[in-house]
Amino acid sequence: MEKYILTIDQGTTSTRAILFNQQGKIVHSAFKDVKCIYPHPSYVETDALELWVSVLAVVNEVLIKANLTLESLDSVGITNQRETTIVWDKTTGMPVYNAIVWQSRQSASYCEELESKKDLIFKKTGLTINPYFSASKIRYILDHIKDGQARAERGELLFGTVDSWLIYKLTNGRVHATDISNASRTLLFNIFTKIWDDELLKLFNIPSAMVPKVNPSSYVFGYTEFLKTAVPIAGVAGDQQASLFGHLCLDKGESKSTYGTGCFMLMNIGNKPLLAEGGLLTTIAWQIGNKVTYAFEGSVFVGGAAVQWLRDEMCLIKTAKHSEKEASKAVKNDGVYVVPAFVGLGTPYWDDKARGAVFGLTRGTSKAEFVRATLESIAYQTKDVFGVMESASKIDLKRLQVDGGPTANGYLMQFQADILATQIRVAKIVETTSLGVFFLAGLQTGFFTSINEIKKLKYEGTIYRPKMEEAMRVSLYNGWKRAIKATQMFSE
Repeated sequence: MEKYILTIDQGTTSTRAILFNQQGKIVHSAFKDVKCIYPHPSYVETDALELWVSVLAVVNEVLIKANLTLESLDSVGITNQRETTIVWDKTTGMPVYNAIVWQSRQSASYCEELESKKDLIFKKTGLTINPYFSASKIRYILDHIKDGQARAERGELLFGTVDSWLIYKLTNGRVHATDISNASRTLLFNIFTKIWDDELLKLFNIPSAMVPKVNPSSYVFGYTEFLKTAVPIAGVAGDQQASLFGHLCLDKGESKSTYGTGCFMLMNIGNKPLLAEGGLLTTIAWQIGNKVTYAFEGSVFVGGAAVQWLRDEMCLIKTAKHSEKEASKAVKNDGVYVVPAFVGLGTPYWDDKARGAVFGLTRGTSKAEFVRATLESIAYQTKDVFGVMESASKIDLKRLQVDGGPTANGYLMQFQADILATQIRVAKIVETTSLGVFFLAGLQTGFFTSINEIKKLKYEGTIYRPKMEEAMRVSLYNGWKRAIKATQMFSE
């Protein structure tokens, strides 16, 4: 019987299941939207049970489409939106609060109180003190449910990022675990000692009984008992690290950027956890066996979400795809800049107080210029990250691997190549996050015998080369930096 690997990609606004065959090709896929909840400005939540139900729905759909049963599966791989925080009751298996999404800023006050500890936190975790990460979200939940702290100290409550929540549900509550890449995004995990850090747990007043066991990324976490057939869950990684692996950026200096709700650029920095200035984060990329690989990361909070904003709130386009056609109507750049700081600014600014702004409007500014400027803002933010990453690594990046839904936008990708003066290589399989955990799971179970076997799989996509003159590139980017500065001054 031919075997397949099932991947589950649980993202911010959707859940996707994909079946891969031995040749690394997608056999079938299924997709389901997931709703975000916005109870207050800058608060972003979702229903953890809805996340779980969406996983069941897409898994069932993809198996039905392929006319397969669970017996046909070699293994399952899970990739997930990172930092999103879920706390649930150990006895009932039910969430005690909505999942607080990575974008949410509702726990910012906790981070402000710990500002004096930012150096300590950075030296242990490679991360900045920010509500983006899980620790302050856990603290918020414990403080906003009845007897939260007491229940946590009695061992009644469990914490997990989305991967951990899904593993727990899939194994019928038998396994409370996470992988090392997700653990490294919590502000509670020491990337040097590779364990939960007691000092950090104490700093946020989080009982150690709440946190999951940390495993390698390519590892048998448990078996899918909930689905009645025991299929090993053999590959788990946070979505951005999974994408880096999916692009096969396996050597030091190789980089990728994923364009989704946000945009995330990662560079493989090898087996040592180097700390960098300039707003860059150091994260664990993956662990296979005893070997841990690290990465620099830069985060853009609002990427594809800016296009959704054009469609849903501004009603300037009918579909996300329509943005390319509309932007192309703007025959010249007329100095319009959109800064989509809806939930603050990420790398290299890390400014939680910044809010969105538009500059350079004239009476002649049309819908086309507005849409074009919004698309360009995604490329400018990526350039911000790109610049500090080159500086920190002292590596001249000659190309950038890219993936995610917005990479189908030809206007955005060409402008990205132009503003970076760098070759852009679009993944043939856009869902490289799923591809990454497909590889990780397959390496663990013997579906693939080695990394070299994986490298033989060919995934050649579209290549964009820079065409813009240097003077124009510099002028446009200088305008963007002025817009950023003005946005931050207004938000002070």
